[in-house]
Amino acid sequence: MYIGLAVFVAPWWPMFWDQNPLFLQFPTLAIFAANGAVRGVVSGLGLLNLWIAFRDAIYARDE
Repeated sequence: MYIGLAVFVAPWWPMFWDQNPLFLQFPTLAIFAANGAVRGVVSGLGLLNLWIAFRDAIYARDE
């Protein structure tokens, strides 16, 4: 659940996303990562992870 939350929030957190050492080392990757669609896809994966975690928690509670 924590990973899903981190992946959901990270693209919109400038200190983490814009100043990432990986992006600073590879400027072409930084240009790609700055695209809003890429940020949306990464956030969507985090949201999907959160949804699966909550669903599994509810099913585990019911059993």
